Amino acid sequence: MMRPTLALILPLILASLAPAKADEVLLRQELYTDNGAGMRLHLRQVRSAQGEGRPVLLVHGARVAGAGSFDLPVAGGSFAADLVARGFDVYVLDVRGYGASARPAPMEQAPSAHAPLVRSNEAVQDIGAAIDFIGLRRPGQRVALFGWATGGQWAGHYASLYPERLSALIVLNSLYRGSSPHALIGRGTRMEDPGRPGRFNSAACGAYRLNDAASVARPWDDAIPETDKSVRRDPHVAAAYVQAALAGDPSSGKRTPPSFRSPCGAFEDSFYLATGRQQWDASLITAPVLIAAGERDFWSRPDDVQNLAADLVHSSKVQVLRLPDASHFIHLERPPFGRAQLLDAIDAFVR
Repeated sequence: MMRPTLALILPLILASLAPAKADEVLLRQELYTDNGAGMRLHLRQVRSAQGEGRPVLLVHGARVAGAGSFDLPVAGGSFAADLVARGFDVYVLDVRGYGASARPAPMEQAPSAHAPLVRSNEAVQDIGAAIDFIGLRRPGQRVALFGWATGGQWAGHYASLYPERLSALIVLNSLYRGSSPHALIGRGTRMEDPGRPGRFNSAACGAYRLNDAASVARPWDDAIPETDKSVRRDPHVAAAYVQAALAGDPSSGKRTPPSFRSPCGAFEDSFYLATGRQQWDASLITAPVLIAAGERDFWSRPDDVQNLAADLVHSSKVQVLRLPDASHFIHLERPPFGRAQLLDAIDAFVR
């Protein structure tokens, strides 16, 4: 793996707005490194002021960048802070095209002017650069790698190439390979090219897509079965999630309504995984793997979990965690709805 050619550290350390423990101070630092392709990557480190913990890298999914996915500045909104409370030193990555990382030049053009941007191979390169960077700060230590949804797909791909770099792999609500129907992105959906069955419909997304506040809030609202959404989700966390998603793109305020850009390569990758194509081979992974999936998840399917577990024939340890009644957004919902169980499992698994 190529070592980072640039390691710029922004000297900004902030006390947490929502400490993980009443007596614990969290420190946040905004970090930058080169991804090996001449693009600047952003990572946020969240750690305890009391000392270093086990290093873990968190990778976001297809639309909302790292801070919006894992480190919201409201009480109950930081999965990163929860991990720090359990003894981790957390790094939150923005893959190229997302958040505070550099965006490919075609993202300044019309979406129709280019094929879907930021496919799995590029995301894997960015994960590798981030792990190299963490390795410079934590010499001799392996890093745990956590990916949510598409981030889990990217993380698994990386782990199949560089398993020796990892202390563990954790995938949450991610696709792998399956033949069961997928109502959102599978066969017969708008993501399939109507003129070429089995092919991704680039016209449905373009190089990137625009996401307004309503399109960010809707999937989470729909994922919660209760009429009163506050039963499962803190309203302040929900509002912060939408706000952070929009704030992740400096150009969002230039459009009416405000909207942020997200690369469409993640959706092309996911379409092929959802229709049975395998993009990476889990049998190459030797690191311990924790596969977590919510019972109410709308992204992964039972056969994705089963096939991934079955293919991990050389992993030193495989654990499948099925979270009853949990949704796609487990890590941002209230602790009794799967979040506490997920955190406890990660704490016990990563040693």
